[in-house]
Amino acid sequence: MRARIKWSVYRVTAAVSLKAITENAIAIKKYSHKKLIAVVKDDAYGHGAAAVCHALEGAADAFAVASVEEGASLRTAGISRDILVLSPCLSVEEGVRLIGYGLIASITSTAAFHVLKKAEAIAGARVRAHLAVNTGMNRYGVRPALVAHMCALAGERIEGVYTHLYLPEDNRSLSEQVRLFRAAASAVKAYFPSAVSHIAATGGTVRGAGGDAVRVGLALYGYAPASYGGKIRLKRAMKVYATVSHRCKPTGSGAGYMRVRKQYACVHTLRLGYGDGFFRAGGLGIGKLCMDACVREGAAPFGARRLVLKDARAYAALHGTTEYEVLVSIGAHAERVYDR
Repeated sequence: MRARIKWSVYRVTAAVSLKAITENAIAIKKYSHKKLIAVVKDDAYGHGAAAVCHALEGAADAFAVASVEEGASLRTAGISRDILVLSPCLSVEEGVRLIGYGLIASITSTAAFHVLKKAEAIAGARVRAHLAVNTGMNRYGVRPALVAHMCALAGERIEGVYTHLYLPEDNRSLSEQVRLFRAAASAVKAYFPSAVSHIAATGGTVRGAGGDAVRVGLALYGYAPASYGGKIRLKRAMKVYATVSHRCKPTGSGAGYMRVRKQYACVHTLRLGYGDGFFRAGGLGIGKLCMDACVREGAAPFGARRLVLKDARAYAALHGTTEYEVLVSIGAHAERVYDR
């Protein structure tokens, strides 16, 4: 029998389905026929990294995070699988911490590598690393022409090679990036035959652009790029609820710092606002959101719970942004409850 979820009446609540996330991971592995590196950066896109990693330990082959701090938190939470840190260490102290927690570093430049070498001298241990290759995103990574040089410089520290695609929906761009990465991966494997090659993002996975592994984030949580919908059957993992904190017959013509033209017979207020990571421009009620209140049309019982978000993509489209931003922003503020 499923345990009853204990809801908070005080805070916006994100109900997260770990079952859905696990099923999404399995679907991705079946589709790609490759190992899965599950991206759980920014607290698993707002879903709660520790809980997600524990749920995925039987499905994911490794995890990826944005920072040493995130990786250390997962180790503290009992996660034992490999954890790749996607951002370079910015200080020797950060490098020492990475080594101490048994994390895998990203070598993104010669400068980043020298930071790791200094950290090794202090920690008294050799770092494990993957080489990041810049195939066109120009965010992180060494130029393809420098891959052989970095292999000679870093030596057997390198256990993997990866890149991140931009515009994977564009055939010409995708083809060129994949060509560059395959050449870089071949160069790395010439030095280190057991090095694992992997590629992101979700769009590239759907297009079959992965290496030995796929590195996937957004699809784990139920969203694939719109142009690839249906190729992998995914389940939304988060629904967001808020509590009715007031109802009344309106006085005057205002609603949430905004004059409204319609005369409403009754309105109610949800304890939800832009302080909870939602967007002030609205889309959830009438008028603009307050910091901690949202006015909506109609009657509703005091203390009742209302579903306010089940499709982050649709809400993002109203505000000219992406589901990434919606999930991270709202998930970071909400109290999360999980299925079991």
